[in-house]
Amino acid sequence: MTIPLKISSSWFRKAIRYGYFPLMAFGINGLAIAVIFSATTPLTLASQFAGLMILALFLSFSTERILPYNTEWNQSHGDTWRDLLHFTVNESMSLIPLLVVPIFVMTVQKPASPLWPNEWPVLLQVLLCLLIFDLGNNLLHLLSHRWKPMWQLHAVHHEVKRMYGLNGILKHPLYQVIVSIVCTGPLVLLGMPNEYSLVLVFMSFTQLLLQHSNTDYVLGSFRRVFAVAEVHRFHHLRGVAGNVNFSLFFSFYDHLFGNAYFKKRTLKSDDIGLDYNDYPQSWWGQMKAPFYKFELVKKDKTEDSLSVVEASR
Repeated sequence: MTIPLKISSSWFRKAIRYGYFPLMAFGINGLAIAVIFSATTPLTLASQFAGLMILALFLSFSTERILPYNTEWNQSHGDTWRDLLHFTVNESMSLIPLLVVPIFVMTVQKPASPLWPNEWPVLLQVLLCLLIFDLGNNLLHLLSHRWKPMWQLHAVHHEVKRMYGLNGILKHPLYQVIVSIVCTGPLVLLGMPNEYSLVLVFMSFTQLLLQHSNTDYVLGSFRRVFAVAEVHRFHHLRGVAGNVNFSLFFSFYDHLFGNAYFKKRTLKSDDIGLDYNDYPQSWWGQMKAPFYKFELVKKDKTEDSLSVVEASR
């Protein structure tokens, strides 16, 4: 009896390894797109939308436990409640409008823009949204690592001891507002229909779960196209080594701008996070952190040179 069980378990884990990304990226996101464009009432849209978000969370946390990239990262590092609070606050910033936007989307007819390709198939319009959104996100994310005022807001996202689904939502609310304005601004100016703003909200949510996942899923050569956990984990390396892989959806932007990096290695908690002394660990402390200065942990020149070499590969 044990042999069939082992075989079954092996196939199940293999299915997760190669099937988790397409299930989330194309399956769950595809259902969300169908719901957004087919719902007949605001209540139906909001409830189905929320239900799919819960399903995505369930898949994220369950696969992390069945096929973990790093088993230690499934254990709390004293961060669970803090991350849940980050998740609650930041997702509320999306979910509260989400309960209002469906009413606006379904009751207010927005004039068609001559700049927006309304005649294109829905999926092509979704792809256009993602390409424009992620280009803005990539450049703003890069700026956030180069310009100190933005880095102070963004640094909150990098104060992690492990990589798992909730890390993606670990952001300072002010930074999230800036990202939303900068990345969706061009789409609004082009006349993007309201429905696609909901698509972006949902797909950003699932992509953040995928990017920061502790599930050991792989894409092989397709990691050069999609910005998945395989490559994004290196963005959370300590110091300048983490100045790589800035994209949210498409890693080919990082290759285009010369910021792509990948190496076959398993990261540990000591490899990731911030190199600041006494950086706050509590949610409230991290809300105040951008307005204070923190000293860098002193390292010898050998470590610094290694970080620079690692980041430049």
